[in-house]
Amino acid sequence: MVLAALATGLVAGAWAQTAGLPGGTATADMVAALGQLWLNALRMTIVPLVFSLLVVGIASIADAARTGRTAARAVAIFAVLIVGATLYAIGAAYSLLALWPIDPAGGAALVAGAPPAPEGIGQTAPFSAFVQTIAPANPIRAAAEDAILGLVVFAVFFGFAASRLPERLRVPLVTLFEAVAETMIVIVRWVLAAAPLGVFALSLGVGLSAGIGAAGTLVHYVAVISLSCLGITLLMYPLVALFGRVSLFRFARAAAPAQVVAFSTQSSLASLPVMVERAVDALGISRAGAGLVLPLAVAVFRITSPVANLGVAVYVAHLFGLEPSAGQLIAAGLAAILVSIGTVGLPGQVSFFASIAPICIAMGVPLEVLPLLLAVEVIPDIFRTVGNVTADLAVTRLVERPEAEPR
Repeated sequence: MVLAALATGLVAGAWAQTAGLPGGTATADMVAALGQLWLNALRMTIVPLVFSLLVVGIASIADAARTGRTAARAVAIFAVLIVGATLYAIGAAYSLLALWPIDPAGGAALVAGAPPAPEGIGQTAPFSAFVQTIAPANPIRAAAEDAILGLVVFAVFFGFAASRLPERLRVPLVTLFEAVAETMIVIVRWVLAAAPLGVFALSLGVGLSAGIGAAGTLVHYVAVISLSCLGITLLMYPLVALFGRVSLFRFARAAAPAQVVAFSTQSSLASLPVMVERAVDALGISRAGAGLVLPLAVAVFRITSPVANLGVAVYVAHLFGLEPSAGQLIAAGLAAILVSIGTVGLPGQVSFFASIAPICIAMGVPLEVLPLLLAVEVIPDIFRTVGNVTADLAVTRLVERPEAEPR
């Protein structure tokens, strides 16, 4: 429905550009206002949703790390791989866009009519300006001013501090934030129910401004993000061969059935039973080890999250002709790492905006084109899920790492 609304809006806008729009500029302004209203309805959930998810996610990870050595080892490997994936994400995004740049005409068509980029830390700002934003002097003010990195850091400290409280205090506090997060998700679902109308209004405005030329840029975007996710997926194979003491062929054969389920369902959770079966039968993992690590991985670990989310933010920056500073890239990378923890397990459309909007804000990148990118997210989401399932199986082998059997 959303993809159809996107296509219909672009075509209708392109037609109205040449044939004339009934009502003229008044109609165009009303359509633009409807699109902006829908976008604002999404944006109003960002701060409470991200903060609540991070508090709950961090508290859960801290609890998991205290449950035993295996869980603590798994969490440590998750952390290392997520940091590595974040560094890969920035390199992959810039490399792909250097090798296959955005068509200037198509890019201009996609952002036509979007408001100017918000002000952020400029290229010439000293690194000290970035450092000062890490710990907000006033978290409430940081939330009001979209100083997302400081808010995320505060949420992380809050979550870890909450995990240290006695159970009688910790449980109701975490439950409160879990309830806030679930409430925000309900609101987001309500807003997304109107996604066909909102995306139609936004894409109609693009079509009115620049015709059908934006369609090619959307195809290019899908290819770039999908290739980035495919790249991190392929890196799991030599990683598990080198550190997990298993052959590439054996791991590929073990992962294939779970990848097929992931491809068809776009759900790591739906792939969990197959992952457990393949980890035990094909990778030699004990049932106890697979039963502990794989559910934990599905709950708190998504290696493609920073890869795809940073890729989207960098792509949008290129669309608007922005060159994020080193401080902004570091801020975006930190936000991507931390936000990936909180948004695990959310529905695809909810997690798309909840994950990427904070990263874009940290990078000083406008959010106005995100709903259009959301409309074509179904294809990159397939590669996201396949990559996550592959990484979950790889991590399970790395955590237990039995002695290598004959290959």
